[in-house]
Order: sequence, then structure tokens, then C-alpha cells
Amino acid sequence: MKFFIDTANLDQIREASDLGILDGVTTNPSLMAKEGITGTDRVLKHYVDICQLVGEGDVSAEVIATDFEGMVREGEELAALHPNIVVKVPMIREGVKALKYFSDKGIRTNCTLVFSAGQALVAAKAGASYVSPFIGRLDDISTDGVELIAQIRDIYDNYGFETEILAASVRHPMHIIQCAEIGADVMTGPLSAILALLRHPLTDSGLAQFLADHKKARENA
Repeated sequence: MKFFIDTANLDQIREASDLGILDGVTTNPSLMAKEGITGTDRVLKHYVDICQLVGEGDVSAEVIATDFEGMVREGEELAALHPNIVVKVPMIREGVKALKYFSDKGIRTNCTLVFSAGQALVAAKAGASYVSPFIGRLDDISTDGVELIAQIRDIYDNYGFETEILAASVRHPMHIIQCAEIGADVMTGPLSAILALLRHPLTDSGLAQFLADHKKARENA
């Protein structure tokens, strides 16, 4: 499973990269604004800065337009910024048309705001490189987001679709584990969810005991 971080914060991206487990980044205009990155020129430069931090990993950059022509124009501009850019396109009628256009042009895409298996099927048929089911937002309305990942996995395996399942809106470490068990290709979420995978109380107590025994042995030497 690939680990992406969902942020526009360069310090968090750098921290995840330093761990040696970061495979990519997903971000959007809302996350950019949260970091105080506004204005077209600053946003585009920030995408490049993120790509340079990530190295060879994919960086999803989202279009703002909701019409076909606008999405194509913005997507081509984003794709030209850096080879690692993946154009993020919303799951709407015009977005599906844009997915097909970009696929035919060799531009990689991430179909975002996916909440059903039917939407994921359409995105794959249109040639999306990634499809992003938002599992946390489904959980918020008392729907099993992880079950959607399982449905999409079955459908894609049935027909050999190459579209990668990118589990988005991941909220906590169990989301990551559950998606890994099902076979999601990628997860994206906050750095806190990834770091939570490292922690276990028995690890902490075991290390504390080891250090205490080591200190006692040195004192008695």
C-alpha cells in the first residue's frame, strides 16, 4: 500500500518524507488556503515546491473549474508544472469527459469526491489513474466507507481495471489497516493517522523495561 499525505503543509510533508515511507501527496485549494497560500501564481509555485519535496512520488493537484473546457485548460496547466503532477478532477458529468480527454492525452488523473461503486466504475472506464472514495465522509453519515473500498476492489479485479484505489478522507489508523486488508492501492490522510501506526503501549513499556534493565546492569558492572 502506498502512503500519501493529505496536506499543503511543507513541514508535515518533509516530516513524512524523512520517515522514508512517503509515496505521494494529495492537496486541494482548501488545504492551500489553510496554509495561507492564495493567488494563482503562489498556488502553482507551491505545487512545484511540494513535488520537489516528495521526489518521485505523485502529487495530486485539483482543478477548480466545473466545466469541461475549464477543467482541460486548468489541468493542462497543472500537468505542465512538474512530471509528478496528477490532475485531480471531480466526479461530475463534465469531469468524466475531462478524465477521458486527459487519459487520451497521456495526462494522469485522480477522480475525486467518489462516494459510490457506480461512480468508481465510470471513472475507471474513463481512464482515471486514481479513484478517490472518501471513506471518512461516508462514515460521517452512518455509511460504511471501508465497505465501499471492498466493492470497488471486487469490481476492478473482475475486469482488470488499472485504476488505483486511493482511499481518501482517512481519519485514523484503523482506517488504514482496514483499507490495507481489503487491498486499497493507496491511502491518503493526515500525518497524525500515519504516525499513530507507530505507537503501541506494549512497545513503550517494553522499551522502558529494556532501558531500565540496561541501566541496572551498567550500575552493577
